[in-house]
Amino acid sequence: MKIKILSSGINDLYCGREFYEKQSQGLGDYFLNSIFSDIDSLALYAGIHPLHFGYHRMLSKRFP
Repeated sequence: MKIKILSSGINDLYCGREFYEKQSQGLGDYFLNSIFSDIDSLALYAGIHPLHFGYHRMLSKRFP
């Protein structure tokens, strides 16, 4: 399975990292690690996630 992160998604990840880093030092990196772990699971468990606009989607549980 191919995973595509749109440029707007990359920007959201950057903004999310900055937001959480302001809350607590190191939390921004934990945020990114958690999100990328979730993204990796999309590839690992390809096809079991519900379709949303024709794409498999999984929402993050640690950072909703």
